[in-house]
Amino acid sequence: MYKIGIIREGKVPPDARTPLTPDQCAKIIHQFPVEMVVEPSPVRSFKDEEYRTAGVPMSADLGDCDILLGVKEVPMDWLIPNKTYLFFSHTIKKQHQNRALLQAVLEKKIRLIDYEVLTDDLGDRLIAFGFYAGKVGAHNALWTYGRRTGQFSLPRMHETHDYAEVKVAYAKVQLPPLRIVLTGGGRVAAGALRNLHALGIHPVSPHDFLTKDFDRPVFTQLFAQDYVRHAKGSRIFNKDHFYAHGEEYVSAFLPYAHRADIMINGIYYDKKAPAFFTVADMADPKFSIQVIADISCDLMPDSSVPCTLRPSSIADPVYGFDPRTGQGCAPYQPDCVDVMAIDNLPSELPRDASGFFGQQLIDNVLPELLHERDSVIIQRATIAENGHLTPRYEYLSDYVYEQAPTLSD
Repeated sequence: MYKIGIIREGKVPPDARTPLTPDQCAKIIHQFPVEMVVEPSPVRSFKDEEYRTAGVPMSADLGDCDILLGVKEVPMDWLIPNKTYLFFSHTIKKQHQNRALLQAVLEKKIRLIDYEVLTDDLGDRLIAFGFYAGKVGAHNALWTYGRRTGQFSLPRMHETHDYAEVKVAYAKVQLPPLRIVLTGGGRVAAGALRNLHALGIHPVSPHDFLTKDFDRPVFTQLFAQDYVRHAKGSRIFNKDHFYAHGEEYVSAFLPYAHRADIMINGIYYDKKAPAFFTVADMADPKFSIQVIADISCDLMPDSSVPCTLRPSSIADPVYGFDPRTGQGCAPYQPDCVDVMAIDNLPSELPRDASGFFGQQLIDNVLPELLHERDSVIIQRATIAENGHLTPRYEYLSDYVYEQAPTLSD
């Protein structure tokens, strides 16, 4: 019988999410042939007592667990050798800040299964927080615009108990006739759409967004065929061709940048593809976007927007970008663009997001995990095992064997 442990989150700044809620842990104990234990945590949104009340054991010692579940990157000195871990490692794009973490995983002969690459046979992700990232990101876009203009105010989501409380505030707010452009068509965009609808913002077509005036707040959703075109101009847009040959395309986004007040960016960016615009484009007086909520949070120079210089945080959510200098600055300045680039957005609604994530874990992942070596889903998501990168992730070899700086967290 496997023993599964829920680790406390150790990344700085702290993350209040958990992979499984107390009720979900109790459900697993009763429905699966496993034992469970939860490591106490002072920052988790579900308190230790809630797990105890649900009948879930608590222990600071997880040394006898077979499988350890977390959310964000685990501090290197917290990693227990020779265990199976599931968490978001943020290494598959060769993120420089996590090179040392992957080196530690290999040194300690940890089996690392990354949630981000748990996919079905069609390549669709089986588990993600993206929907809630979109929900919170869209909210923060409006919150930032309200702060910038003084035309309305919204509460911060992390200061509310849950999303139901947020919707009470939405019923009382009166939005001006602003214009929002949303990019993407995946989970992130779906969450943003849900929130824009909850705010009473009216959807319009890309054509109408560019050609009509409105006396109420509106948004348009752009897919790849709306914001890029083939450089030669003769090819009918084909999504598969674009994904395979992004370097052959150029941006067609500027007309929207000249009409929108807010941009909500929810695309998965491949650096072969063109950025939406340049810093020079942002300095043009016709560029009308005042707030960019970059939910994707890909950082420069590998970013779809050139002003995402760094992640922001829940405690300090917005920074300014001065197109005249190409540098960051204080937010809410007239000639600058405000950037909201929080990289752990679902942690602003940790209870809702954790429950949503945990149900996906129970439905889509846990049965596969308990199949052990027979599951191709688990095999596809296993980055490292027994001190080596697995064949699917050998492309990380040059990245992981470079000298990495010591991380403070």
